[in-house]
Amino acid sequence: MIEQQLKLPGGQTIPYQLDLRLRKTIGLKITANGLVVHAPKRISAIQLQQVLLQKAAWIQQKLALRETNQVAPMQWQDGEPLLFMGQDIVLTLQHHATNKAVVLQGNQLLVRSPQVDQPAFVARKVLQWYAQQALPDFKRRVELVAAQMGEKITSVALSNAKSRWGSCNSRKQIRLNWRLIQAPPHIIQYVVCHEMAHLREMNHSARFYAVQESLLPNHVQAEKELRALSPILHRMA
Repeated sequence: MIEQQLKLPGGQTIPYQLDLRLRKTIGLKITANGLVVHAPKRISAIQLQQVLLQKAAWIQQKLALRETNQVAPMQWQDGEPLLFMGQDIVLTLQHHATNKAVVLQGNQLLVRSPQVDQPAFVARKVLQWYAQQALPDFKRRVELVAAQMGEKITSVALSNAKSRWGSCNSRKQIRLNWRLIQAPPHIIQYVVCHEMAHLREMNHSARFYAVQESLLPNHVQAEKELRALSPILHRMA
């Protein structure tokens, strides 16, 4: 991603991230971090500027809407509401002289440590716990879909991307955003199936969506739900 600025006629500027790819069209996406522009690698700066200026009103409208939907940042304090696989849980901090365990007990994510008064420490422990839960769950889902497709996967790894939920490359390596473990299982399954469909079609053509449809018929609804849930999932830094 390349950090760029869109200069508007009135003197305003809109920061955005530019992602140059092997594609024919320009795609715009509003994420938790702002505007992301996917553009062809060979496009000139002037051409890109012209297209973005034509879409400036739409961009400003969507960014304004994003601001009104902003979710309060994590405080990493006792009683903080969290999500785990679509279920509401609560962060519970307990001072303990030696124990540094993080365990899920009922609807409480319990952190015991002599350092529970340090938000950075609590954040690190909680994020580690989420990642530890995410990887085996994602691997199991990928393996099941791979068996269904008759495919073999090289590897499954976690991603910390800010604007992508997953990726699949020609080496059959799947990467999935660890933040997805907060989402309901059917949304996790949607992202897994989306990336697995790329094993057959490394694009977003009609053939790709036909493969995705065969793997998950309700993918359209799941995608809408993921978009709506995205600001909450990205509370986790």
